[in-house]
Amino acid sequence: MTMTITMTISLNGQPVTTDAGTLQALLLAHGYDLANAFACAINNGFVPRTQWPTRELKTNDRVDVITPIAGG
Repeated sequence: MTMTITMTISLNGQPVTTDAGTLQALLLAHGYDLANAFACAINNGFVPRTQWPTRELKTNDRVDVITPIAGG
């Protein structure tokens, strides 16, 4: 039997209630296209893309999605 845990985290500075257990599940649940170029940090620590499917989330984690900005 699988148990779903709901928690509150911060996603880009906004409180979010989620049952996503991993960073990748959170990103997909919030409509991020994993084929696009962006980076993620949890609690100010960069998370390599290869770890997104397994990086577990915890209550009160701060997740920041960083997208590149063109300019010059």
